[in-house]
Amino acid sequence: MRFSSPLGRQEGRGAALRRRPGQLIIVGFAGAIAVGTLLLLLPIAASSAPASFMEALFTATSAVCVTGLIVTDTPVFWSGFGEAVILVLIQLGGLGVMTVASLLGVLVSRRLDLSSRLVAAESTRTVGLGDVRQMLVRVVILAAVVETAVALVLAVRFAVAYDEPLGRAVWHGVFHSISAYNNAGFALFSLSLIDFVADPWICVPICIATILGGLGLPVVLEVLRERRRPGRWSVHTKITLLMTALLLAGGTLFFLVAEWDNPATMGTLDTGGRILASFTQSAQARTAGYNSVSTGDMHTETWLGTVILMFIGGGSAGTAGGIKVTTFAVLAVVIWSELRGDPDATVFDRRISPATQRQALTMALLAVAIVVLPTLWMTALSPFTVDQILFEVTSAFTTTGLSTGITAQLAWYHQLALVALMFIGRLGPVTLGTALALRASRRLYRLPESAPIIG
Repeated sequence: MRFSSPLGRQEGRGAALRRRPGQLIIVGFAGAIAVGTLLLLLPIAASSAPASFMEALFTATSAVCVTGLIVTDTPVFWSGFGEAVILVLIQLGGLGVMTVASLLGVLVSRRLDLSSRLVAAESTRTVGLGDVRQMLVRVVILAAVVETAVALVLAVRFAVAYDEPLGRAVWHGVFHSISAYNNAGFALFSLSLIDFVADPWICVPICIATILGGLGLPVVLEVLRERRRPGRWSVHTKITLLMTALLLAGGTLFFLVAEWDNPATMGTLDTGGRILASFTQSAQARTAGYNSVSTGDMHTETWLGTVILMFIGGGSAGTAGGIKVTTFAVLAVVIWSELRGDPDATVFDRRISPATQRQALTMALLAVAIVVLPTLWMTALSPFTVDQILFEVTSAFTTTGLSTGITAQLAWYHQLALVALMFIGRLGPVTLGTALALRASRRLYRLPESAPIIG
């Protein structure tokens, strides 16, 4: 007969949690959403009538998952207390995502063998395996520095150019800087940034905060550490920065061409205003969620281009969503190598491992399935068009927050589906990527090779 002490059982449970970090992460974020929902249900959280359960749940999920989709007009429906709750949920969700992603990177490195650990260290150059506390401090410091700087610029601009009282200007500056850095997209203006479409002192700082938050902690820290020696940047950092620059430039050009003559969006602006609006939309479409022109009035082809940008998303271990720029880049490199007949997929003089290629393909195909299936279901049961539904579903799954304006009009069960998509989209890529890495194993044998006909 075996006896076990309470201490032994506690240690066993702790070991189980370490073996299954995804479960702990899911429970933690679900708990934050539950607490946020209860707080938003309080009568003091609303300006007039208390929020319904779906309104509170949807808003809490959107805040914790740093999405920005809303079923109520934030500055009108919620009171000052409600806005403060939303802001705290955004900050907790954003810092939680960056912390969780970085901690899981450390966990993965610990579980790999020595050779794989050396490759991982060279590829990502994240914090050291025993440096978890320092990493957590860096997450908080980076967020505080960026958010404070952006908040100061915004507060001064609101006070000087728009005659806002000092307290209100500071509150607007703090709220939008935190929301932007965490890629949340919540705004204290009913029209988001539309009233500031041609104001670079509002749009540019918000875009800078969005980009920095979306790059990811490992990239930002490495750039700061090796700022004078970019040649020593890791492959991960080079890919992230290159893809971010290309997508920002390409997205700006796309919006500029697609909406140039649209009087409902950019058609009435001068050339400088159109360029600024296009850059803002390009930066925000990759999972931040602010809009300086009316998304619902964009051309249908612009919606499709926005869906592509949302689906790609931002950098790993950051506050952005989507399949991540590194996943997209790896798939692009694999396709290019195959077209050239190159047996190895290489980038920046480094060969991409077969395991990484499989993980990128798995991530992308699962993401496609997660977007397509709900789109088909919701289109069949709602009066809205497939392009509108596809936009909303993609925005929820990629935690972007842009909307064609139909979110509040959807049936409660469709809104509940968007809640699930926001939760899956926020935690799914992080936990799935870790799970794929941790499941890697070696076989003592290999089966005979086969080559099915492709195409």
